[in-house]
Amino acid sequence: MATEHGTGTRESTRGRVVMLVDNGVNGDSRVQKEARSAAEAGWDVVLLGRAKGKKAETWRIGDAEVRLIPVPGPMARRRHEYRRAVLRSPLAYRPGPLAAYRQQRIKAWRADLNIRLILAQQEGSALTRLRLLVPRLTARMLYSWVKLRHRRTLALEKRRKDMDSALDRFTTAFWKKTMGDRSWRRLDPHLWDFELAYGKVVDELKPDLIHANDFRMLGVGARAKLRAQARGRSVKLVWDAHEFLPGIKPWSPHPRWHVAQCAHEREYARHADAVTTVSETLAGMLQERHGLNAKPTVVLNAPDGEVPPLQAPEPVPDLRELCGIGADVPLSVYSGSAAPQRGLDIMVESLPLMPDVHVAFVVLNTDSPYMRTLRARAEELGVAERLHILPYVPHYQVVRFLSAADVGVIPLHHWPNHEIALITKFFEYSHARLPLVVSDVKTMGAMVEKTGQGEVFRAEDLEDYVRAVKSVLGDAERYRGVYDTPGLLDGWTWEAQADVLDTVYTGLLPGSGARRATGRRVVEAQA
Repeated sequence: MATEHGTGTRESTRGRVVMLVDNGVNGDSRVQKEARSAAEAGWDVVLLGRAKGKKAETWRIGDAEVRLIPVPGPMARRRHEYRRAVLRSPLAYRPGPLAAYRQQRIKAWRADLNIRLILAQQEGSALTRLRLLVPRLTARMLYSWVKLRHRRTLALEKRRKDMDSALDRFTTAFWKKTMGDRSWRRLDPHLWDFELAYGKVVDELKPDLIHANDFRMLGVGARAKLRAQARGRSVKLVWDAHEFLPGIKPWSPHPRWHVAQCAHEREYARHADAVTTVSETLAGMLQERHGLNAKPTVVLNAPDGEVPPLQAPEPVPDLRELCGIGADVPLSVYSGSAAPQRGLDIMVESLPLMPDVHVAFVVLNTDSPYMRTLRARAEELGVAERLHILPYVPHYQVVRFLSAADVGVIPLHHWPNHEIALITKFFEYSHARLPLVVSDVKTMGAMVEKTGQGEVFRAEDLEDYVRAVKSVLGDAERYRGVYDTPGLLDGWTWEAQADVLDTVYTGLLPGSGARRATGRRVVEAQA
């Protein structure tokens, strides 16, 4: 495909693909595998992610270039949060650091007057003590006044974050009614921060195809496509929907956040030339919600069937050694995102009921508030020595790393998004040949019951969870034996899914040529 590109051009590619993701790439195995496999197939891939700080970063995943872009967030605060609320809270200070400064300044004045009084007493100066009387009384009264205004300021800030008053509900409804799907501009202007950081970089790269991961990047990709069309360039947009947005637990507690994200997604979904997603159930829901002409293509979150050649020599950490236990100690493992709705607490609560079992959490942030809560609970229960919290390993090592465990646990609570997909860890556990213990979320529970690769328990039911774990540990080889079923694991590999994704790209850019041979075994996905 003969095209001229911006910076970073490689010779003889099938076309330039710019992938967009709103995180730091590390820890997101799906986008890493997408970028690597697309580059292996001959596409010129640049993966744009979000830098943690103010400094840009760059590295490579195979032949794909990764760039992390700083995303300043001045619009994370809504416009009204910058204004004084003269009628709503007349005693509050104006937004910003003034309230804290005033309080600190009056405290410093009182501290200074106290030292001056101590010195006057030591020197026996009655006149100096008398002179300090008026300033001390004044400082005391001003301190009470500033403290009152500071409390009012904090209370106002809280009300603005909660936005649960009748007036707040009215204004939210007003913007939804008057602006429709465009209302996200008022409800969560922080989405513009992503556009202003990513947009100019995408334009400079002059992609033939934009692959936008999830809902925040959908708008970035759609607007870049529209700008390119205005300049006479044809750009195709693939939207990779990782989850059903209306059914997620909101990432932010702000009541306008979820409403805004849904409006933003609805506005830009129509601009996607193709949609991919993670399950058949979700594909049908997306088609119905957005009135898509074609049902989204399913690209499963499956692990590599083979280790990427460049990473094969790297030694894989020993899970049991990191836990400090031998091969004969029962070990259950959870690997993935850690949050209350993921149900990890049930694994800690079960430890007193199963005195021989150890639990390992393999998570991105080992010292997150949630992990600290679980660690503290284990200490309360007297089982802290049997709880092990470990960091992620590279995605191409996950399967081999987890295979040292005895049980793979997925204890999800009942949230709409948890019901509709076979998530990444399901496939990782399966390729690690681990017997599974999963909660009775719809899609995953049904699959485990169908295959017999583990046990299903009632979500949040401690007694039933313990039953399921004991059942698996009591006959582990029977559950592991399911993985010997011919063809069961073949379609659950990233190699199979990479072919599906490449077919989507090629369908949008028919002049891009054939997939380049990668030298890696590719297996056909099961129907």
